[in-house]
Amino acid sequence: MSGATEPHAGWTFITNHARVLAAIAENQSARVRDIAAHCRLTERAVQKIISDLEQSGYLSHTREGRSNTYRIEQGKVLRHPAEAEAGLTVAALLALLAQVDAHHEATPHAGAVATEEV
Repeated sequence: MSGATEPHAGWTFITNHARVLAAIAENQSARVRDIAAHCRLTERAVQKIISDLEQSGYLSHTREGRSNTYRIEQGKVLRHPAEAEAGLTVAALLALLAQVDAHHEATPHAGAVATEEV
């Protein structure tokens, strides 16, 4: 089970499909192994997610030697009816995730509660 360091049970706010898409947005030539490690998923799960995204038209790839280069369809509208009705695109989702990543990197102890002495 390569890449999946900690099993997770239950639901999460961000789907594995969004995680994989965000990882590919960071590096369009990332290997499945690297995406799996980054997202804490198995390589098999990442392969299935990439296949789902390609079949739905959110992602495509070109083969370059022994590796793939992925292309994200930034203007494609998200699948959920509420997001589709609002016209929310993949680009909007990726921008939001990038903001969260940037905030996380800028905050030394992300998740820690800040306290102020009086």
